[in-house]
Amino acid sequence: MTTTTTSGAAEVELAIGGMTCASCAARIEKKLNRMDGVEATVNYATEKAKVTFREDVTVADLIATVEATGYTAREPRPARTEAESGTGAAATEADELLPLRQRLVTAVALAVPVIAMAMVPALQFEYWQWLSLTLTAPVVTYAAWPFHKAAWTNARHGAATMDTLVSVGTSAAFLWSLWALFFGSAGMPGMTHSFELTIARSDGAGNIYLEAAAGVTAFILAGRYFEARSKRRAGAALKALLELGAKEVTVLRGEREELVPVAELQVGDRFLVRPGEKVATDGTVVEGSSAVDASMLTGESMPVEVAAGDAVTGATLNAGGRLVVQATRVGADTQLARMAKMVEDAQNGKAAAQRLADRISAVFVPVVIVLAIATLGFWLASGASPTAAFTAAVAVLIIACPCALGLATPTALMVGTGRGAQLGILIKGPEVLESTRKVDTIVLDKTGTVTTGRMTLLAVHTAAGTDEKDALRLAGALEHSSEHPVAQAVAAGATARVGTLPAPEDFANVPGLGVQGVVEGHAVLVGREQLLAEWAMSLPDDLKRKKTAAEAAGRTAIAVAWDGEARAVLEVADAVKETSPEAIRRMRALGLTPMLLTGDNRAVAEAVAAEVGIAPEHVIAEVLPQDKVDVVKRLQGEGRSVAMVGDGVNDAAALAQADLGLAMGTGTDAAIEAGDLTLVRGDLRVAADAIRLARRTLGTIRSNLFWAFVYNVAALPLAAAGLLNPMIAGAAMAFSSVFVVGNSLRLRRFQPADR
Repeated sequence: MTTTTTSGAAEVELAIGGMTCASCAARIEKKLNRMDGVEATVNYATEKAKVTFREDVTVADLIATVEATGYTAREPRPARTEAESGTGAAATEADELLPLRQRLVTAVALAVPVIAMAMVPALQFEYWQWLSLTLTAPVVTYAAWPFHKAAWTNARHGAATMDTLVSVGTSAAFLWSLWALFFGSAGMPGMTHSFELTIARSDGAGNIYLEAAAGVTAFILAGRYFEARSKRRAGAALKALLELGAKEVTVLRGEREELVPVAELQVGDRFLVRPGEKVATDGTVVEGSSAVDASMLTGESMPVEVAAGDAVTGATLNAGGRLVVQATRVGADTQLARMAKMVEDAQNGKAAAQRLADRISAVFVPVVIVLAIATLGFWLASGASPTAAFTAAVAVLIIACPCALGLATPTALMVGTGRGAQLGILIKGPEVLESTRKVDTIVLDKTGTVTTGRMTLLAVHTAAGTDEKDALRLAGALEHSSEHPVAQAVAAGATARVGTLPAPEDFANVPGLGVQGVVEGHAVLVGREQLLAEWAMSLPDDLKRKKTAAEAAGRTAIAVAWDGEARAVLEVADAVKETSPEAIRRMRALGLTPMLLTGDNRAVAEAVAAEVGIAPEHVIAEVLPQDKVDVVKRLQGEGRSVAMVGDGVNDAAALAQADLGLAMGTGTDAAIEAGDLTLVRGDLRVAADAIRLARRTLGTIRSNLFWAFVYNVAALPLAAAGLLNPMIAGAAMAFSSVFVVGNSLRLRRFQPADR
């Protein structure tokens, strides 16, 4: 599907076919980027190209360029379409891997006896070399055909890839053996073949290399097969995310219920969600109440209670009663679809280190071919036997596969971002990972991030002889009729603690002071102390002390009186989330300095900071919304690398300015779009987990690149020196790619700190 970016350019994602190594991806990317007005990134692991292009370029032009390079391209089908059509991910994977598996089985079945006869002199009967030739021929032709085909295609376009190395190496070994058998002495009856699986210079006694041709093909095919399987597993989290949604939905058409595919659901439609069913799309509850399990999207195991007026998210599970929901977002606009898009975009990106590896891979193959020819010439010129020289040259060709370099970043990104999506952490791209390594300061917006973002009844203080439940029942009944946020907090707290509230009589709002009315025959006043003073009432000394202490802590103190006597003080404030103190401790453990940023007065800010464990000198209070970005710039000017956590529209600019922006998914779309990491849950501990996961993913990428580079740097000199048997080289090369993918798959075991 083609989309339009904010700059007006079009953007498309193409599925690329025929890539066999990182050099292929680098070549396609280079060809696309040579087109006027085109910017492309080709990812070998995901087998996709993300292309941005001007309006005078068409998708057909892009596909034609890829095909002219020797590969295939098409716009991929949406994963949801595939899921809804009944073809599961497992079946698709099986279809893709079947040809490769058939060639692998053929190669292994025929190569094993060839290698055994070459290694064990006792198995070398009179004409064993001719049986070896018979068994090796199908391996080098049928099983290795993808290598030869790709090498020929690339050669026609004046390019060389890893397939060129494999094709040239195995063909050279096979053709040399044919020459030796038909025109040399290798075909004579009684010929024996000494073979040692040791790193030692060949003495030239062996004059056929059928075991190398068959063994290398089998090893490389095995590496390709397990690499392909691992790549599919690495992307499994994204596939699972895309398949979470419901497939059908019961839409209410007046009084009639109609079962339709989810794709036909429209904004404004009302649909039914029975217990045990998935919510079909994002919407608002219009009827019923229930507990909704959102663990598959947020990673939070505790179900959330919802009722009329509450928002629900598509793909969450109705764990309780019957709900009627009105659709507010459908298709690509839903939270599930946006999460999947963010994960896929991240997986298609490249870290700076990987771009360097890609540039190296692009020139690596031609250099290796030249090095192999130079190795052959050097040993021949130095007086070594032709077989020893040939062994070294073939080993150079086989060992030099750049695949491990090409897989280092994308596989780690696929697994890391996929695991993050399962835990409610969305990573926007590989450049985000680089930022997490440098961050040393984390700025936390107070409201909605550290605190709940809503006023809550926190404490009730009563005069001597007054029952707390009486105070809550009378004050709550009166406040229930007021629309003020503080009044609603009192009413909600009272309902939670004492149950159903009585209906008030003669209710009146006193502007700026509070409310008054009659409840259960009692004349009740709830509000500021001045309201009580107008009725000639004052708070007792102990309640005055409680009120003063509450206000010093930044809380709102509400006086309650009835029947001519002041009887209680209620404390209301934006409550700190229960998990925030633990989150701050985890951030410190990661080497971060937490700072609290708020527009509230300093007393309120310092009270919240003290509750969660932030030092007073790290509190930045009384900041206007538009000035938050200036605070981030000032901290950066002091040499700090700043992460910012926020959830509101007024946080968007600061999130974008920060070196690392973490947007709470419970917030606004503007904040989410500005953030580098999106936290689907409103739990601040997830911010620490997100940074841990991002750093772990970056560490995996770096270790992958290190071992891939070390492998090639160390192995090439050994091969050129004639100290590496071609078959061992083939096995080692295949292992390097599997090692890189296996190392990346360890990220699937990442767990939040509280598990």
